[in-house]
Amino acid sequence: MVLTRKKLIAAAAVVAIAAGGAGASFAAAGRDDDDAEKGATGPGADRARAAALAILDGGTANEVERDGENGATWEVEVTRTDGKTVDVRLDERYEVVVIESDAEDGADKAVGADGADGEK
Repeated sequence: MVLTRKKLIAAAAVVAIAAGGAGASFAAAGRDDDDAEKGATGPGADRARAAALAILDGGTANEVERDGENGATWEVEVTRTDGKTVDVRLDERYEVVVIESDAEDGADKAVGADGADGEK
């Protein structure tokens, strides 16, 4: 099959359009990654939120994020019923890895599931 100049230009245009569409798809995927840093959604995030609230016996889940620190898969920021905010880090089975509270000096402290501060 011999390609004429017009067919060659048309084929090149189709390839360029397809490549541009793929680039847009990659850009959209990148935006999804950025959104994941701002907060996770979906069934897994819902389950992490419910697990964190059950562990703390209530409160308000402010945000859920994917996590990768110290064996954690999820991080749920919770405002406890006493008004203090903690980060509940959960593993892939939605079990506690650690609960962290911001100490007044800016350092993180480990917090027990009962809400008592402890050394990290």
